[in-house]
Amino acid sequence: MEEKKLDQLKSVRQNWEETVLNKSLSRFPEKKEEFKSGSGDTVKRLYTPENTADIDYETEIGFPGQYPFTRGYQPTMYRGKVWTMRMYAGFATAEKSNERYKYLVNQGSTGLSVAFDLPTQIGYDSDHPLAQGEVGKVGVAIDSLRDMEILFDGIPLDKVSTSMTINAPASVLLAMYIAVAEKQGVTPDKLRGTIQNDILKEYIARGTYIFPTEPSMRLITNIFEYCSKEVPKWNTISISGYHIREAGSTAAQEVGFTLADGIAYVEAAIKTGLDVDVFAPRLSFFFNAHNDLFEEVAKYRAARRLWAKIMKNRFKAKKEKSMMLKFHTQTAGSTLTAQQPDNNIIRVAMQALAAVLGGTQSLHTNSRDEALALPTTDSVTIALRTQQILANETGVTNTVDPLAGSYYVEAKTKEIEEKAMEYINKIDELGGAPRAIDLGYIQKEISDSAYKYQMEIESQDRIVVGVNKYQVEEETPKGLLKVDPKVGEMQKKKTDEVKAARNNKAVEEKLKELKTACQGTENVMPYILAAVKEYATLGEICGVMREVFGEYEHAVLL
Repeated sequence: MEEKKLDQLKSVRQNWEETVLNKSLSRFPEKKEEFKSGSGDTVKRLYTPENTADIDYETEIGFPGQYPFTRGYQPTMYRGKVWTMRMYAGFATAEKSNERYKYLVNQGSTGLSVAFDLPTQIGYDSDHPLAQGEVGKVGVAIDSLRDMEILFDGIPLDKVSTSMTINAPASVLLAMYIAVAEKQGVTPDKLRGTIQNDILKEYIARGTYIFPTEPSMRLITNIFEYCSKEVPKWNTISISGYHIREAGSTAAQEVGFTLADGIAYVEAAIKTGLDVDVFAPRLSFFFNAHNDLFEEVAKYRAARRLWAKIMKNRFKAKKEKSMMLKFHTQTAGSTLTAQQPDNNIIRVAMQALAAVLGGTQSLHTNSRDEALALPTTDSVTIALRTQQILANETGVTNTVDPLAGSYYVEAKTKEIEEKAMEYINKIDELGGAPRAIDLGYIQKEISDSAYKYQMEIESQDRIVVGVNKYQVEEETPKGLLKVDPKVGEMQKKKTDEVKAARNNKAVEEKLKELKTACQGTENVMPYILAAVKEYATLGEICGVMREVFGEYEHAVLL
């Protein structure tokens, strides 16, 4: 807007404040002195072109499918293809989880997303002493290729896209997936999906790490290199802000810390000699959908724009696909309440709406009972139906980026981008994300934000319906899903059977070859795949890598 028109608008606004607003405020005072966003940032009473005067439409907002991708990475977005409804599931045994996957596919889910139990996530077999009591509890137990064969029995891997939430042992689970596909007659070049494979956020926020930072980064870049040649349609990493937000970060911190991790992965890959335009198009991201609708929409738009600038200006990417931030979204588990759990249906619906308005490529909607237990089939169905109603009944798919041009959303997008960039600059000063993690900087920033958020709930400055206001007397919840405690023994028995039936001499040879590769500089993926095909267990393979690489020791926050 021209300066003359802005001055005129300022005069009109001031007149409105003096004549209309003040008269209204004298009769109906506002409920608070200051209104805050979900992240605690001040929200103005009114946003006008004054708040977006420094935003150039062509260079900062632009058109969908075109740099800087603020409005989406596809020109038609959901008018051409609705987001993938990728429901996250996995519990108990491979047999039980396979049943849930088939049910979800039959109910209209368009992508699979595998949750693994904690022993699997940290590279232990179900018969390991540290696995006791945890087998199958928060995901499916996978000990060997046999479990993976059962998990995807009857599911054609050339027809589905599969996401696996696995990080430290991502190389092993990917190898198992490739081996299962080959047994189905599906070649690796036909496989589509994603492994999370984001170890930096494990050090920051989640804790299911195994190896120190340097060998962990080597494993990740080994996967980049291997998949660029052998599994070209596979997304080799899902750089995750989701868990950073779940740990208590603000929206700007979620973007800043996630993209800083992304920068570290790109730098590590380039350092090994990989061409940025070869591996960057297969990078993907994973974000949280929190409660503040407009802030979340702005967050996704800011992340897309900022990543495009980073890839173009910092890493000199030439392909547009290398600059596109493609992301999956999951609604915020940390916002779900055990009190009045049916309220979670509404929370999830609003969070899902934010993700869709922000242009997500795929979406998982949490279930109403997840603050209490693993979701029941009924709860999962409601969560899936939430997405289907959004896609088919609300009109949100009819036009691209419908909130673009909103003075508030555009101003908030710019604000989050600038704050996120400040964090990235600070992390650069500290020596990059791995170094900032080792120093405990990122963890402390998140911890401080989480503490502030919780104190606002304790003081009722932040209302959580059913928790600190509008409480009711409730009966003890019934019908919750419980994992049979015998699952651990069942898994141990299955693993024993696998070990008895396999060629143990061949397993020993493959593990020895893997150890030699780990001690050297070769890409370890072919050696992991060879061991997997001989039915070496997850724990055996990770045990070899533990022996060579050691284990990570977490930074102590001061």
